[in-house]
Amino acid sequence: MQFKIFRYFIYVFLIFSSVKGWSQSKVFNPVKWSFKIEHIKDNEYKLIYRADIENGWTVYSQYTSDEGPVPTSINYEEKDGIQLLGKATESGSKKEGHDKYFDVDVVKFLSDKPFVIEQKIKVIDPKKHIMGYVNFMSCDHEKCLPPTDEDFTFTVPPSASATTAEVVAPSPKDKPVQPATQIEKPTVVESTKSGVDTTVKTIETKETPPQVVDTGAVSFGNISAKITGNQINQQVPTLLSSYKNPLTGCGGEAPEKSGYLWTFIFGFIGGLFALLTPCVFPMLPITISFFTKDTKRKGWVNGLIYAASIIIIYVVIGLLITIIAGPEALNRLSTNWIANTLFFIIFIIFAFSFFGFYEITLPSSWSTKSDRMADKGGLIGIFFMAFTLALVSFSCTGPIIGTALVEASSKGEYMGPFLVMLGFSSALALPFGLFAAFPAWLNTLPKSGSWMNSVKVVLGFLELALALKFLSTADLTNGWGFLRYELFMGLWVLVFIGMALYLFGFIKFPHDSPLKKLSPLRIGFGVLAVAAVIYLLSGFKINETTKEYNALSLMSGLAPPSSYTYFLEKPSVDPSIKAKYMSYTKCANNINCFKDYFEGMNYAKEVGKPVMLDFTGYGCVNCRKTEEHIWVDERVRKILNDSLVLISLYVDDDTPVTPVYSSEITGQKLRNVGKKWADFQIVNFEQNSQPLYVITSNDQQVITRPRPFVEGIDGYLEFLECSLKSFRELNPIKNE
Repeated sequence: MQFKIFRYFIYVFLIFSSVKGWSQSKVFNPVKWSFKIEHIKDNEYKLIYRADIENGWTVYSQYTSDEGPVPTSINYEEKDGIQLLGKATESGSKKEGHDKYFDVDVVKFLSDKPFVIEQKIKVIDPKKHIMGYVNFMSCDHEKCLPPTDEDFTFTVPPSASATTAEVVAPSPKDKPVQPATQIEKPTVVESTKSGVDTTVKTIETKETPPQVVDTGAVSFGNISAKITGNQINQQVPTLLSSYKNPLTGCGGEAPEKSGYLWTFIFGFIGGLFALLTPCVFPMLPITISFFTKDTKRKGWVNGLIYAASIIIIYVVIGLLITIIAGPEALNRLSTNWIANTLFFIIFIIFAFSFFGFYEITLPSSWSTKSDRMADKGGLIGIFFMAFTLALVSFSCTGPIIGTALVEASSKGEYMGPFLVMLGFSSALALPFGLFAAFPAWLNTLPKSGSWMNSVKVVLGFLELALALKFLSTADLTNGWGFLRYELFMGLWVLVFIGMALYLFGFIKFPHDSPLKKLSPLRIGFGVLAVAAVIYLLSGFKINETTKEYNALSLMSGLAPPSSYTYFLEKPSVDPSIKAKYMSYTKCANNINCFKDYFEGMNYAKEVGKPVMLDFTGYGCVNCRKTEEHIWVDERVRKILNDSLVLISLYVDDDTPVTPVYSSEITGQKLRNVGKKWADFQIVNFEQNSQPLYVITSNDQQVITRPRPFVEGIDGYLEFLECSLKSFRELNPIKNE
């Protein structure tokens, strides 16, 4: 019976862990379309396009801005047999709001209900089939699939009867895998109740800079794709075979890192900070002395039960938040400007509470009732002792808990609140269990004193800095444009200057005691604050090569993008190369690149260099992370510019191509540049996620194992250097 609480805790953890799978599939086919035609009267009909969406996925409306994610569009290949009557209507679980990644307002439909588009038509020639395709884009909270086409064919039924003809789209399992572009978080939007009237578009197009001119035959120089009639085969036998068996063994795919461990660690660090506050630290010797009145064994057991009770109390809070809110609600927090503005205000309130201007407390009646329950003794009594600690220490732990929960929730992780509370409570409970088992260790603890208030004030400065992070998210999401990179970084500099001045005794707050001398620990933290100021100031340094600010790796995810500035501008390519190769341009960080495989490969053969294929996307966030934090390294940049030919292939580039070919292997119609490169990636590398980096020789053989998104400059640099070394060894005559 003594360990009943432990068993309950383990059962709850195991059951809840099974709710959500911990692994992710790499194959995504989340939307199934079905089509139906209904007779209204005479020669009037209704075309119905229905999308059944898998749980957690979304599809964008026809009405959403074409400056951001690709809107759904109904495209008719021949319209001379019908006449559209009015606008198409949409119905389903609609959401709308601002998307911080594309910086535009969007309208999308969730998976709660089928997404249905209805278009009334007048049939002019009933003998003609109504043919075309639906072009759509779908996303979940982690990734977006590039725009996909779903072909349809309607046969007009006899007008005299109210019959219906139904055409069901091919099952996703029968279709080729679509490339998936990875992203950190989903568009978070506000609900509306009414449907949206939209105009059906005929062949939706939009300009996506830079323009890629395609003449129809995807060929250039000596390297080309095989075209037979209206079909194209982009499979390169040497690429496919060498991808499976690279010429050398370096490179390689690293396993995806899970954010769950870091969420737990974040909570654990918060618990350690809470332990050092004046509300909790003095309770350690008092509580332990209560347990050690009994026998050594009983005191140790009671101490462990007390520690387990602390964990259970806080974990239950995390479980409730997770279960009640659910993944959709948590995901909305990441980009919703109202939620982020509210978090900014809450963090400011927390900060001034830590500074000592006021206290945030729970009603005193709660702790009184809990204290009475603790007097009953036994397991129940010990549990309520822990509950009383949670209540009376809220003025210190509340802001820390709030910070941890908001940060975990705003990342959109389903298990975030649960894990952050598990980490927090584990750090808070660990000392109680250890000191109950080894009470002599209490003598090694520092005495309570003014240093605990200093911990609170330092936490207050950190709360101010984090508050700015949420205000920045609101600014980006709503497109206000006032908290750009320079102002954000400047405010962080001021926060850490304030922290340094406080730690060195130049600033005092209400609960501070007179400072007679600086302790070594206080001086040490003061030096760290000064170091933080110097580090932040280095973020204002302009890279003379890229003409952009140097994005600080430690500020990734906190500061706005370094390109989001009040000042700064953009350089030009070699005109002689541009005259011969139209897709030659400047890519990320002003690195020279090609945006056409065949042009880039022919240029590489001409200059005798190896090639790096960069399968990327305009909406790919992990691609941006690689470009902003890895490609900016001077060693990496030098290799990409001087030793390799970079070919960046955007799988979401919707620049139209003519004529339109169908892929001989996947069966997809390659209507735009993005679909062409998505098909190229699938048929040659059997992978569907971006970014994907593949280094090949200029005779189209894969040198090293392809590399997906992996953080860290050193690993990326090793991947490049190993590939170059292998290329030179394989081509000793052409290379030095």
